[in-house]
Amino acid sequence: MPIELSVRNLSEISELAAVPRYRPSNLRAGILHFGVGNFHRAHQAVYLDDLFNLGLDHDWALVGAGVRDADAAMRATLEAQDWLSSVVEQEAHESTVRVTAPMVDFLTPGDARAIIGKLADPAIRIVSLTITEGGYYIDPASQRFDPSHPDIGYDAEHFDAPKTVFGLILAGLVRRRDLGIAPFTVMSCDNIPGNGHVTENAVVGLANLIDPELARWVGHAVAFPNGMVDRITPATGPRERQLIADQFGIADAWPVFCERFRQWVLEDNFPLGRPALEKVGVQFVNDVAPFELMKIRILNGGHATIAYPAGLMDIHFVHEAMEEPLIRDFLEKVEREEIIPIVPPVPGTNLDDYFRQIDRRFSNPKIGDTIQRLCLDGSNRQPKFILPSVSDRLAQGKPITGLALVSALWARYCYGETDSGKPIPPNDPNWDRLTALARKAKDDPVAWLSMTDIFGALAKDPVYVGAFTHALLTVWQVGTRETLARYLRGKL
Repeated sequence: MPIELSVRNLSEISELAAVPRYRPSNLRAGILHFGVGNFHRAHQAVYLDDLFNLGLDHDWALVGAGVRDADAAMRATLEAQDWLSSVVEQEAHESTVRVTAPMVDFLTPGDARAIIGKLADPAIRIVSLTITEGGYYIDPASQRFDPSHPDIGYDAEHFDAPKTVFGLILAGLVRRRDLGIAPFTVMSCDNIPGNGHVTENAVVGLANLIDPELARWVGHAVAFPNGMVDRITPATGPRERQLIADQFGIADAWPVFCERFRQWVLEDNFPLGRPALEKVGVQFVNDVAPFELMKIRILNGGHATIAYPAGLMDIHFVHEAMEEPLIRDFLEKVEREEIIPIVPPVPGTNLDDYFRQIDRRFSNPKIGDTIQRLCLDGSNRQPKFILPSVSDRLAQGKPITGLALVSALWARYCYGETDSGKPIPPNDPNWDRLTALARKAKDDPVAWLSMTDIFGALAKDPVYVGAFTHALLTVWQVGTRETLARYLRGKL
């Protein structure tokens, strides 16, 4: 029988997996984290676990927090396991498992009073976030904070009991200011360009609705370092729960499966101090922008490139998509001809080598990452991962045939059925809107570009409109496979 994951069973589990070399009971909280999902537990929490295993910085443990129903489900699961997580690192020919224990508590999601109270605790010196790309209230076209969103309006009117992460952070900062406690650092760990700036814009933007003087204080007094994060981390399902039980003999209700590769590049701007993460592989730099642009354009843009043709061709796993020559060659051509040439130089990094590494990572058969996950939330991801490359190429007078096809395949996917006629389940917060427009765009592709909140000025650019229209009509006329074949032959 698999051994239940708990502190009392760690000695027994140590025969099966690597376990903490520190006592979880000796840790003290220094970081409050919003969004305790799989990526956080495979990334930030693992770095902290490594640091604690060195016997260092035991006063920088994590306290979880959240505002969504999914946060409540995660809290209940982790509480039953004494806040422990099992992390399975997978490569093509090897899998290893470790148990991590950097979390010491998880506040009840949505309990504004308790969360604000903890944010005001002087021991909390960093507040970190993984709330997904779509959680920052960004207008897709302008890529700026949207103060008109109803959630933000609610928090501005109910500042004593906010419902959003940014309302809670702001209320915590105000409580500290009123108590004479220095403000914590706010550290986004989400995969968005300039994530520190984006987070600052959200907190300051909300503050400005309440009191412009408060907004000026936040902008002056609070640090928001930018960071680039990277580790492929699929969702957990029955497959993963069964795998960890069968292969490692551990019963974990929410295990984390991920690749071995991980990267974290971070600006060193922490007025109240920080854990010594440089000792466990975090790279501290003065400017993270070149690293994050490289990652977002090449890796995340690459994910978007393979996602929709694979989805339309009924391919389930990412590594299976990479085994399909049409998709692998499509990725190679779009990356090498249209994306990589416009990525600025990155210190100490060869972009061709970086892409070759990504190709290997996408091809890892052990990860079990799904095409459906990559297709998720295209209305938030396309404006961040694909369309900026389009704009840059158009500004330089360069062709955008492949990138236009990437977005055309997204439009075709949002029609709601694959090339074989299988239904595609809703896979975007704006699915109803996208499906309605995708049906119109079957005969009139310009209807898709009417989403100026997503496409911005591209919706009126004649070169882009022409390339997108031709690509989408071709997909509908000859199907995904033949369209990819024509593109690869230079005949699209």
